[in-house]
Amino acid sequence: MTKAAIIDYGVGNLFSLTASLKHIGADCIVTSSPAELEAADRVILPGVGAFGDAMAKLRVSGLEEVVLALAREGRPLLGICLGMQMLFEKSFEYGEHKGLGLISGTVESLRADIPETMKVPQIGWNSLHFEKPGDPLLRGVTEGTFAYFVHSYYAKHCEAGLVAATEYAVQVPAVVRAGNVWGVQFHPEKSGAAGLAILRAFCGEEIG
Repeated sequence: MTKAAIIDYGVGNLFSLTASLKHIGADCIVTSSPAELEAADRVILPGVGAFGDAMAKLRVSGLEEVVLALAREGRPLLGICLGMQMLFEKSFEYGEHKGLGLISGTVESLRADIPETMKVPQIGWNSLHFEKPGDPLLRGVTEGTFAYFVHSYYAKHCEAGLVAATEYAVQVPAVVRAGNVWGVQFHPEKSGAAGLAILRAFCGEEIG
């Protein structure tokens, strides 16, 4: 199995993700070292909290340009939850903030688009509906598989990159892709066997 590097830029507890990768037998490290990221076969961008703060920390750490360079040279990159949202062009969470721009689309408020009777953040298990069947990231799961979501903002205007979606009064992009760059809105490390299958696929030989 390939070597995966989880980007450590000071956002979030990475224990569950690391434990999941080790459980599937992946060779993984958590690092803020550009050299170690460049030496990895796969790169994972996690994230929790607010978009603007996370992007600021990624820039201050000096890792934004490293991530962009690796993605542009073809290194497989997976963004998880807020990490997925950071892949887009911009977010409107507490203002307007520039993202990495690796996938076309914006990140906007879920609250603004769903009925007041529905809770925000969206927390819980929701099924995945494939928009582009056959994507290698999803080769280990089936249509209707459930994954665990926790989010208050969601991707919009990203039809070109939409691989799978879920429903929460509106269509919520769950898996997106642009070439060698993938993003998942849910937490694979908290999604049981399905999440492990997705991480296994990302670390496998079919991707890259």
